[in-house]
Amino acid sequence: MEEMAGQVCIVCSQIKQEGITIVSQFVCEDCESEIVHTNAEDAKYQYFIHRLKQIAVTH
Repeated sequence: MEEMAGQVCIVCSQIKQEGITIVSQFVCEDCESEIVHTNAEDAKYQYFIHRLKQIAVTH
């Protein structure tokens, strides 16, 4: 059985196979789900914003 290589998530830095690509940056489906369900008042929301700003910096 052949294993797929996967991509490195810009949020959690783990290699995952399922997720989305925004511009040229990969976000795994676990982080995508957590981002979508995090309230803007939650402290973790700012962490996600910080990590996602890498998309603008790298492109």
